[in-house]
Amino acid sequence: MFTYTPLNPVLGARVEGADLRRPLTREQAREIEDAMDKHAVLLFPAQDIDDEQQAAFGGNFGPLEGTRATVDVHKQRLANTAINDISNLDEKGEILAADDRRRFFSLGNRLWHSDSSFKATPAKYSMLHARSIPPEGGETEFADMRAAWDALPEKIRAEIRNYVCDHSLLYSREQLGFDNYTGEERKMWAPVPQRLVRRHAGSGRISVFLSAHIGRIHGLPRPEALMLIRDLTEFATQPRFVYSHKWAVGDLVVWDNRSTMHRGRAYDDKTYKRDMRRVTLSDVAPTLEQAAA
Repeated sequence: MFTYTPLNPVLGARVEGADLRRPLTREQAREIEDAMDKHAVLLFPAQDIDDEQQAAFGGNFGPLEGTRATVDVHKQRLANTAINDISNLDEKGEILAADDRRRFFSLGNRLWHSDSSFKATPAKYSMLHARSIPPEGGETEFADMRAAWDALPEKIRAEIRNYVCDHSLLYSREQLGFDNYTGEERKMWAPVPQRLVRRHAGSGRISVFLSAHIGRIHGLPRPEALMLIRDLTEFATQPRFVYSHKWAVGDLVVWDNRSTMHRGRAYDDKTYKRDMRRVTLSDVAPTLEQAAA
């Protein structure tokens, strides 16, 4: 019913013929989910939707996350708690001050990661909509963790297949030197375990579940574990596995966190407003409760 044009040899497709202001039929939702199983990233261009329409679209594919993972969570400009504010704007819609802790915390989005891998039940899909963009920079890059797994040497695949990692927002921000947390934030983001290798339920393909949120591997000394994660991340984010998306206003990009990593790229966030809004869907269960790869 829709038209799909590949964006990249390994992942991603542009979807034509969709008007997301209108409710999807059950058949259309199934078609999109099948396309996600194949492509892992879908671009829906020129979507003039509001927060409620974006949330309604996400609801076709599973439960929406209802909590926001950020510091100073009480300082919000968006009323719908299912909409994550991925912007450089404060609660009044103005550019965040250069020394605002929310700005420092959000710099972690420029690390390769998988959304909500720090939650006991991590994310299924993320859906990011561009409302306003800077004149340059601010691209989002996506890396295919299925293709990375397929290309790993068999010796490494055998080594890592049964590893369990601890994930936390504290670990990713630690890499940037950010440690300005309240006691409640530290408690909320206590590390959670996730499989390092997982099988995608829809496609049956195996992927390596990497993220900047990883801070430990069970059974390994921490320096050895972190070096292994860095080596795997460098391998998995080679240009041959990556699609870089240059945003246009109205773009809605949907990606599967179970089989990709992503990162935001730099832009002049002290000068230009960038208003991006994300809906995130929860997966069906913690990775340790899903079938092993």
